[in-house]
Amino acid sequence: MSSDFETLNKILGGRYSCRAFQDKAVPMEDIHAIIQAAQKVPSWCNFQPWQVHLVRDDVRDTLSEKVMAAAIADEGMPDVPFPEKATGKHAERRRTCGLQLYQAVGVERGDRAGSRTQMLENYRFFGAPQAVVITTPKELGAYGILDCGAFVTAFMMAADTKGIATIAQASIAEMSDIVRETLGIPEDRDVLCAISFGYSDAAHPANQFRTERAPLDEVLFVPES
Repeated sequence: MSSDFETLNKILGGRYSCRAFQDKAVPMEDIHAIIQAAQKVPSWCNFQPWQVHLVRDDVRDTLSEKVMAAAIADEGMPDVPFPEKATGKHAERRRTCGLQLYQAVGVERGDRAGSRTQMLENYRFFGAPQAVVITTPKELGAYGILDCGAFVTAFMMAADTKGIATIAQASIAEMSDIVRETLGIPEDRDVLCAISFGYSDAAHPANQFRTERAPLDEVLFVPES
């Protein structure tokens, strides 16, 4: 019999960012169960700052059209600023991840049109029939964002146990004003990210690679006594 640690480690290790989905909706019963499970994560003073805005059907299509148009026009303005630069290992990891994706889908190095076409799949939710947008109160600042990060992780883990694939997307939050207007999100909340989810198109080339994790000595630091 597997231990609890082995079970959890298997779930964590099996999760991946799904970039192609089947055209098959997840039942609301499962969505409710996933959200209720994710709500069990800790938060500062039990703030539970996250709100979950479900995107599906015509609303999904409308939002996709709007954020796609904004992306093509380069009109993004996120509530939470994106990193201005990445250096060292962070730059290397981002570059490696991008190369893995492009190689998987057959985009050659230097093919700007091909890489842009793949990038725009973000705004189609990678074909997922449903997504959620995660928001936090502006007044809670970085700690509200931190708590929501825990919720996002738990959401994706819970979904995985039900055979539901996910991908967390900052790209949707880049168009915060459009997302807020389309979904009726109050001005006092920051749009943090989306999570597209559904049943994986497991044979799709975009789902054939996995990113690596850093070795322990790049993560754990023990001060000398």
